[in-house]
Amino acid sequence: MGDGACVHAPHACVSWVDDTMMGRLREWAGRLQREIIALWFCARHPDTPFIAKVIAAAVVAYAVSPIDLVPDFIPVLGYLDDLIIVPAGIWLVLKLIPDAVLAQCREQATRWLAQGGTKPRSRIGAVIIIALWGLLLWLGWRWAQSWLAW
Repeated sequence: MGDGACVHAPHACVSWVDDTMMGRLREWAGRLQREIIALWFCARHPDTPFIAKVIAAAVVAYAVSPIDLVPDFIPVLGYLDDLIIVPAGIWLVLKLIPDAVLAQCREQATRWLAQGGTKPRSRIGAVIIIALWGLLLWLGWRWAQSWLAW
């Protein structure tokens, strides 16, 4: 679509950009979902190194937790944590997992998604996030008390 089309019919240009971007976002989200489920299987695989299991479990727990470290209603930062923390965690874990294990778990995740498996949920992840928020609130309260007493 050339520039002339956007000048004469800006709505056509916006529609094309929206369709293209939405298609790419859907594709990326599908790959991300498959990777998270593959990591879920990797965390339970006997040949996955211990440190990779721990990090994979943490990434999966954070990704499927109903509560975010930074709530989504906070402008920019709310979504930025999901766009940075989860992919960075996935990247790190993928570097730690043996290729054979990763290939097996990706195949298992693809089959599981094709069969309509339910999305894993993490109550433990939600509890950890709530505990972190509670700790931050408590630390903030202690800081405020010491600052006001000074």
